Order: sequence, then C-alpha cells, then structure tokens
Amino acid sequence: MATLITTAKLNAVDPQAWLAEVLARLPAHPARRIDELLPWTWAPPQQTESAA
Repeated sequence: MATLITTAKLNAVDPQAWLAEVLARLPAHPARRIDELLPWTWAPPQQTESAA
C-alpha cells in the first residue's frame, strides 16, 4: 500500500482520488487497457458543469 501511495505522489496524483477510482473501475476495466489505471497515465475524471 505504501508503494502505491508513494508512486501516486511522485507522479503528482492525489493518492486517495486515484486509488478510489481505480478500485471502483477495476472490476469492469478490460485487462488489455490496464495501463490507463497506472498513476503516471491516470487523469481524474472530468467534472461536467450542470446546466443552470
């Protein structure tokens, strides 16, 4: 666990946000695209603006 957190920090990624999203997406994520979940390629999901 410490290695995952440190790797995320070294890649300027919020470890808590990254790990929460990875764990949520992992069951349905295709194995051939697992590199998308690595901290150095991961980007937080885009926030969509609500229509006002």
